[in-house]
Amino acid sequence: MNVSFDHYRIFCYVARYGNVTLAADALLCNQPNVTRTIKNLEGELGCTLFVRSNRGVRLTPEGERLYARVRIAVEQIELAEAELAEARTLRGGAVTVGATEVALHTFLLPVLKEYRQAYPGIRLRISNYTATQAIAALKNSLVDIAVITALAGEKVGGLRARELRTVGEAAVCGRYFSDLCGREVTLRELAGYPLVALGKETKTYEMYSRWFSRHGVAYSPVIEAATAGQILPMVRSGLGVGFVPEDFLDAGMGGEVCRVALAEPLPQRSVILLKRPDGVLSMAAKALEQQILAESRRDFA
Repeated sequence: MNVSFDHYRIFCYVARYGNVTLAADALLCNQPNVTRTIKNLEGELGCTLFVRSNRGVRLTPEGERLYARVRIAVEQIELAEAELAEARTLRGGAVTVGATEVALHTFLLPVLKEYRQAYPGIRLRISNYTATQAIAALKNSLVDIAVITALAGEKVGGLRARELRTVGEAAVCGRYFSDLCGREVTLRELAGYPLVALGKETKTYEMYSRWFSRHGVAYSPVIEAATAGQILPMVRSGLGVGFVPEDFLDAGMGGEVCRVALAEPLPQRSVILLKRPDGVLSMAAKALEQQILAESRRDFA
């Protein structure tokens, strides 16, 4: 049996309103067409669905059984159609973003603010990941796009990558290690001080481990922070010397933290936008991508 969805939709409206005229008004069609559709549906199903009276119509037992099943399907389809219509006009929808902490604070936050102001009806879900976790989430379709930090020029296999901006790094210490301030310090000398770093599972740890190794110095942090935002307070408290993105410094120096002038140039990272190569973005996600790229062009200008 191949019954048209429109027939079931009209049937549900007549059952809901209990009146053919009211159902026709709600459906924006004429009463004879609604009456004809119900008769055709009853003929296709081989049973009577409504009992007619001067006051309207009511469902027969067969009609009640059909309505109990079909109503849910019709409501879900209409809801999906409404959501798609909202998404097309960017009045509704949702976007999921996987972001690393550094990418979020050095690039993404102002973009998200502008996006929310432009499209207040779109729901945003931001998941805070390490770079490795964000890549996995994107490949597994758990997020629409990912914005992470990586070594400048680093390739991310299986994904489309777009560099958004570069992020400079700074070595910093607190007053307890003020003997490192105001002079040039070699990496080998710095390695003799207690180092504060992110955990071994992060790309940041890997980046600094490789950088130290290239200069023939062992990288052995004594304190591992859970987030990049914890490093500066730990440094300020005299727990050790750390490396942080330069963007983190303006609000956190306060005379209690100073830069360490290293003889060796620090590595640079890039904030990059990642997408699946075969992934088609929703209109809401596409609008966010365009806003991200526009912000990147302003950064590089």
